[in-house]
Amino acid sequence: MTHGTVEVEIVVAGDPIEEAAERIAAAARAGGHIALSGGSTPRPAYERAGILSADWSACELWWVDERMVAPGDARSNYRLVREALLDGLARPPAVVHRVHGELEPNEAAARYDAELEGVELALAVMGIGSDGHTASLFPASPALDESTRRAVTAEAGLEPLVPRVTMTRPMLATAATMLYLVTGAEKAGAVARAFSGEPSPETPASLVRGQRTVALLDAPAASKLDS
Repeated sequence: MTHGTVEVEIVVAGDPIEEAAERIAAAARAGGHIALSGGSTPRPAYERAGILSADWSACELWWVDERMVAPGDARSNYRLVREALLDGLARPPAVVHRVHGELEPNEAAARYDAELEGVELALAVMGIGSDGHTASLFPASPALDESTRRAVTAEAGLEPLVPRVTMTRPMLATAATMLYLVTGAEKAGAVARAFSGEPSPETPASLVRGQRTVALLDAPAASKLDS
């Protein structure tokens, strides 16, 4: 499917979680820089990816975005990935680059931005909210206009209403493969706006693309896409 000038590969899978897990595990084996998102949708894919490939030593791990909370907080994306994936690996990633959510947001963003200098992502795993946000890039957020920094602070557009640090569009655009994993009928409208509507800051996921972009969906999430 062509979206503007960017081709998006739409994959409607019977088991998108398993399909995502296989792609994530393959990326881990291939090595490079991998960025993961939080959320309930990708969690089982991370758990399964860790079973399919228990050796992640060839890659370095990053977070697409993070909430400004301590790493042990239940709202932490780092904690989600640690519990779902990292704790079960036989060989962990060569480097785990977490966002220091316990710091003041501007300091955490500056540290992450500096750490990301020169990094090009092999894989970025993304989600879409029902409001059309992706990463912590919310509708009409000023962060969508960032053109030079790799990571910035962002205000939450939904619960939990805590400040965030997020990778920017230019940073995410380095991804050799950007994998959107979206399931459920409640996301169908946002999926349609992101992948078959006109690109708009009101639907941030319509603006965020990698060098190759794949939308991995179940049938309910894909139900409102243009045929």
